[in-house]
Amino acid sequence: MADDARVASVPLAAHLAAELRRIREADLYRTRRVIDGGHGAQIQVNGRSCLNFCSNDYLGLAADPRLAEAARAALAQGTGSGASALISGYNREHQRLEEALADFIGTPRVLLFSTGWAANLGVLRGLLGRDDALVADELNHASLIDGGRLSGARYLRVPHADVTAFDAALQETAAARLRLLVSDAIFSMDGDLAPLPELAAVAARHGAALMIDDAHGFGVLGAGGRGTPEALGMRPDIQVGTLGKAAGAAGAFVAGDTDLIEYLVQRARSFVFSTAQPPAVAAAARRGLELIREEPERRARLFDNIRRFRDGAAALGIALVDSQTPIQPLLLGDAARALSLSQQLFEQGFWVAAIRPPTVPRGTSRLRITLSATHQPGQIDALLDALAAGMRANP
Repeated sequence: MADDARVASVPLAAHLAAELRRIREADLYRTRRVIDGGHGAQIQVNGRSCLNFCSNDYLGLAADPRLAEAARAALAQGTGSGASALISGYNREHQRLEEALADFIGTPRVLLFSTGWAANLGVLRGLLGRDDALVADELNHASLIDGGRLSGARYLRVPHADVTAFDAALQETAAARLRLLVSDAIFSMDGDLAPLPELAAVAARHGAALMIDDAHGFGVLGAGGRGTPEALGMRPDIQVGTLGKAAGAAGAFVAGDTDLIEYLVQRARSFVFSTAQPPAVAAAARRGLELIREEPERRARLFDNIRRFRDGAAALGIALVDSQTPIQPLLLGDAARALSLSQQLFEQGFWVAAIRPPTVPRGTSRLRITLSATHQPGQIDALLDALAAGMRANP
């Protein structure tokens, strides 16, 4: 390239200032708000008491004192694990949690990861390489997208929930050594379910494996709270779930057969090279899992709340996305409008996050309203009234 055609270098400070200005001008700037105390339905945000309608704490376990007590008991033995699981970080609490999860899901083995992001990257980078193919829903979580890109495999993204497109993509990749079809189970920004039984059939017909990320279904869906596979009557080859949503703690897991888990222990870089989660967190997650088993009334209250919210929205003329899960998006389109309505609600004591690009496609900014088993009927009705008034004021 000729010297005069080269792009002039820019100092880092100037580059960052320009990029931040661009983000602000597009109404896409994000800020953190500080929570004091527990993370429940009633929450202290930047010193203001709010009703929390943007958390993934679907069963209300994040602030349950029984999880805190389980963590305190484990803390008597120490705080950090001190090393990765393959060195000296694999504590008895980790083993107990893995065994409890495998028993609960009904799968031979489970492997713990520090986060859902680490789990998805660990699986995709560990299993796939240049001779393989990944066929993925275009609306999959960012961790699945990044894991697919980093794997080196041929990566085909297909239209959302389009079974025919999945089928065609698997035909197109017939020469690949290993083919993996991957999808969210519940899509985190729309709340809809993937057509998992149909995807399982397509994968089986082509000799491909099916991996699902059930972060938002685990603990919520199914007669026993075992997740989307239980609710839809199917079983994927690889199931990823998280422990920081319905289970009220933190961390994630991969569930599957023994060879899968043993292979990931050897090759999942985000497992091999990460310090194991604190044993107290594993203890809290195991107590959360016990409560999912023991208190099915939490799921019943959650779905009562979902019905109340949707029925109330329909009565008030509030058009929601068709979702039967705790994730109830209100599409607004414009980022500035979503921000304005979110701020107006916050000033009235309701915390509902505005979701904007790049988290969602351009032109689909929204309020992502989420419901919990611990929301009271009057709180839901109050939010609906505030939403209706806010939308009239911001047409």
